[in-house]
Amino acid sequence: MAPVTPNRLRWGALAWLLTLQFFVVETIAQVRYGASYSRIDDVISDLGTSSSPAAQLMNASFVAQAGLILGGALLLRPALRGTAGLVAPVLLELAAAGTLLVGVFPSDGNGALHATGAVLYLLGGGLGLIALAYALRPRSEAVGTILAILGLIGTAATVFFVAGVTELLGEGGTERAAAYVLPIGLALTGLWLLRLGGPGSQSGGTASAAEPSAASRRAEARAEGAERERRRDEALEAAARRRPAGAEDLGGAARTGHDGPQDGPDDGNADDPWATPGRRSAD
Repeated sequence: MAPVTPNRLRWGALAWLLTLQFFVVETIAQVRYGASYSRIDDVISDLGTSSSPAAQLMNASFVAQAGLILGGALLLRPALRGTAGLVAPVLLELAAAGTLLVGVFPSDGNGALHATGAVLYLLGGGLGLIALAYALRPRSEAVGTILAILGLIGTAATVFFVAGVTELLGEGGTERAAAYVLPIGLALTGLWLLRLGGPGSQSGGTASAAEPSAASRRAEARAEGAERERRRDEALEAAARRRPAGAEDLGGAARTGHDGPQDGPDDGNADDPWATPGRRSAD
């Protein structure tokens, strides 16, 4: 990851963490709507129409959500690596623009712009999480994997919702399966980044010093093993090159020991029939 200042990291992560406000406001709007509202059968946009007692609150939440998504994407852009790190902010910015249209243009007002905003949010959110997963996975396999799963769920649910295949979860349930994944994924990423840049972390507030992933550790271990094998092979080759000269010296020393004068208590035994000629002549 590219370096990012501690303040920028904290504010970007906090912006994404605060996207959870959507669930709080939605629950308040649903309670105020009454028992006639169902999360299975009714879509989220119904909470922002004129028939909803909390319409202004719900639409304000949509607008705030757009600002939080966009703010986090802009602040954290330097912390995302690779091609996926370039694509993810663009998709998240499209999702932010979509939810802004949803909040500014309720479904019972300008329906065309509202529908366009909903599609932008759902598609941008699901695909944006997948790109974000690839951007973060080199530093955290767990976070990257979870984001990828959420992105796939959101994208699949979006396709079903747009195509009208809602029998299994209901219209409202299918839309929520597509819409909920983005704030959940962004909040998870925000928590991870806050932990990464906390005072007790080794990063000192930068994402560039994050803990290496298991894949990175395995690759590093393989590289170290290959280096050890290379050094061992070099040592064996060097020993093999030195061995002939050493053997020749040992042979010469052995011949010198046999041909030269022999000293010792046994040299004076001239009657020894097994003595070598050299030994008998010396006596």
